[in-house]
Amino acid sequence: MKIVVINGPNMNLLGKREPAIYGSETLQDLENYITKEAKELNIEVEFFQSNHEGEIVDRIHKAMEEKKDGIILNAGAFTHYSYAIRDAIKGTGVRTVEVHMSNVYTREEFRARSVIAPVCMGQITGFGFNSYIAALHLLKRG
Repeated sequence: MKIVVINGPNMNLLGKREPAIYGSETLQDLENYITKEAKELNIEVEFFQSNHEGEIVDRIHKAMEEKKDGIILNAGAFTHYSYAIRDAIKGTGVRTVEVHMSNVYTREEFRARSVIAPVCMGQITGFGFNSYIAALHLLKRG
């Protein structure tokens, strides 16, 4: 099984950005954590991070071309308004799980609306790094 983990805007600032919400661990720490669990599940995992919407759309398209079995996507702020990312997920048909480290429903009102969730398998929010681990398990199970 092959999965790509796509992280959107500001995820490169993990460990520095709002540590009270996101913690002190870095994006590299997150990738190491996911890699360890993926290995135990016999999942090949690849990582991609971009602060640019078009690059995220391109990576979703590439996942289809590469015949990836799934995408774990933290689209960051694009979650709330990127119809381009939504259309890429829908258009490629690659099974996608939307994840967020923080519980978006306990934060600012605008964060409670996801335009991408309706075209994803589901959404996991509020469990920190474990949001990604739960998504790995869900994709593995089909």
